[in-house]
Amino acid sequence: MSKNKPPQETPSQRAGTDRREDNPHADAPPGGEAAAEDLHVADGSGEYETLRTDLEQMKDRALRVQAELENYRKRVAREMADERRYAELPLLRDLLPMLDNMLRAIEAAEKSGEAPQLLEGFKLVFQQFEGILQRHHCDPIQALHEPFDPNFHEAILQQPSVDHPPGTVIHVAQAGYRLYDRVVRPTQVIVSGPPADRPKTGEEQNGP
Repeated sequence: MSKNKPPQETPSQRAGTDRREDNPHADAPPGGEAAAEDLHVADGSGEYETLRTDLEQMKDRALRVQAELENYRKRVAREMADERRYAELPLLRDLLPMLDNMLRAIEAAEKSGEAPQLLEGFKLVFQQFEGILQRHHCDPIQALHEPFDPNFHEAILQQPSVDHPPGTVIHVAQAGYRLYDRVVRPTQVIVSGPPADRPKTGEEQNGP
C-alpha cells in the first residue's frame, strides 16, 4: 500500500514565497503605505503651524521689550543730563542774596556821596560776581519795560500808568536770574495798570 506524498511546489509558487519573505509588504493593498505617510505629514503640518505662531509671538514680544529698553535708556540719559546741567541751582540760590546786599550797599554809597573808594571797590566786586554767574550760565532775567511774564516775573504791585500799556514792567524791585532755561528765582516787579479816571470837568458833570 502506497503512502500519499505532499504536493510539491511549482517553481512559480516558490518564487512568490521568496518575494513575500524579501518584502513583507508585498501583499499589502495598494496605497496603504502612501496613506500612512500622508497622515504623518498632516500631523506634522499642524505642529509646524503652532511652532511658527509661537515664533512670531516671541519675535513681537522681543521687539516690544527692545523698544521699551531703548526708551528707558533715553529717559535715563535725559535725566542724568538735566541733573548735571542744573546741579549748581541750589548754590546759585544761596549766593544771590549776597549779591543783593552788595547792590544795596552800592546804591546807598551812591546816594550818600561818601567813601568814593569804597564805592568803587564794591562796584568792582559786584562786576566780578556777575561775571562768575555768567560763566556758569546764570544770567539776569530782563524785565524793565518788558511785558509781564508770570513764568519769569513776580508782580508785587500794580500802579496806574499813562506812559505804558497795562501789563508792562515799570520797575524792578529785585533782579531775577535763570540757569540756562530754568528760573533760579523770578524778578520781582511793579506792573503798570490802566490809568486812573481823571476828574470830570464841570461841563461833563452837568451833562449836555
